[in-house]
Amino acid sequence: MAEYRILYTSIEGNTTSFINKLKEEAEKYGDQLSILEVGDEVEYAHEEQTYVALVPTYLNGGTGTGPEVVEIFTNGLGDYVDFGNNARYIRGVIGSGNRNFNDQYILTAKRYATKYHVPVIGDYELRGTQREAEKIYASIKETLGE
Repeated sequence: MAEYRILYTSIEGNTTSFINKLKEEAEKYGDQLSILEVGDEVEYAHEEQTYVALVPTYLNGGTGTGPEVVEIFTNGLGDYVDFGNNARYIRGVIGSGNRNFNDQYILTAKRYATKYHVPVIGDYELRGTQREAEKIYASIKETLGE
């Protein structure tokens, strides 16, 4: 049995729905997920184990992917990763979004990956499918299975 740490934020419930799919995958393997939903009111703590971050994309401003496009709603997760030495433990990012937004699809995850020098290990659209959860759970196991 293994335990994998996931930090995430959910604005409209789509990410929470996908987290539940990941929990189902973990159960199939007898694994556990150590999950923290990070919002504006969460107490910051010092992470002590490696983790992946699961982040939706909510953007405002501009017409593309340039610097004028500003991330909204998920800033609390970024602040949490920046807290103390928490960034030292991040190993990958999973992005969600809406493919209708073309180049902006999973842009937040891509920005996290660049900022923290980690790979985007998976992506899914909106609430995701069970098949996407299977693939992403395999990526989590590969990324965190140290």
